Amino acid sequence: MIKTWSTPVETETTRTIPCILCGGEVFTPHLFYEGFSYVRCTCCRLVQMNPQPEHDAVRRRYQEGYGGDYLAYELANEAAFLRLQELALGDAGVDSNTALSVLDIGCATGALLEKLRDRGWACTGVEISPAAEYARKERGLDVRSLPLEENRFPDTDFDLVLASHVIEHLNDPAAFVAEVHRILKPGGHFIVTTPNIAGFQARLFRGRWRSAIFDHLYLFSVKTLSRLLTGKGFAIERVRTWGGLAAGTAPAPVKRIADRAAKRLGVGDVMLIRGKRLPAKSTLSAAR
Repeated sequence: MIKTWSTPVETETTRTIPCILCGGEVFTPHLFYEGFSYVRCTCCRLVQMNPQPEHDAVRRRYQEGYGGDYLAYELANEAAFLRLQELALGDAGVDSNTALSVLDIGCATGALLEKLRDRGWACTGVEISPAAEYARKERGLDVRSLPLEENRFPDTDFDLVLASHVIEHLNDPAAFVAEVHRILKPGGHFIVTTPNIAGFQARLFRGRWRSAIFDHLYLFSVKTLSRLLTGKGFAIERVRTWGGLAAGTAPAPVKRIADRAAKRLGVGDVMLIRGKRLPAKSTLSAAR
């Protein structure tokens, strides 16, 4: 089975931190792979790398010349990725023909933003890899190369924030979600797509699961991600999962059956959660 893109496993300075979801400090071993491993919080059951690499080390992974040609990878798979993103918007209940102000965090080469811009959307992107320069030069998009929190977007600036396969890469997903809440308009939507640690594939393959990779610092389930979002002021409006078996792991007819079953039963390999930003006075207390 082919794993998703990841930078090479290497030794980095690490430190043990409390669980970002519940503040717990007791962890049990969970998943092991070549050169790295995951633990599970005994309190909230969030799966994470802990000890965790320092923020600067994680940021260096996505810079030019580190770990292979990420831009070439994105360009080679751009059409397939765009199709998946459009399907995900449909699953999230977003009408792409209704113009909104949107921020796409981890927008890569900007293929989705380009399509939305051409339909009249006000589009902004965040991308810290070299793909940002491609999106700016080749597509004329407003794509920022700083991490989300460092851009200092105005309060209540966007109708919609997208984060597809981003949150699992971050040192502090809780701070990230809080920043998304700040920059969304009241009633605006946050759509998060990420691997599903409670899905069928994760349970079947465990340490060989294609999303158990060096670059994924957190592996969420629907339960743990929903808890994070509600703790930072979002109401959960929609949850979808998809992906029963990875391509190449089973004959095509078997894969089709598995994919349909996984989506229907909510045990897909990837999950999407749509959260609605509540007014500040309705924000729930932080989970910790």
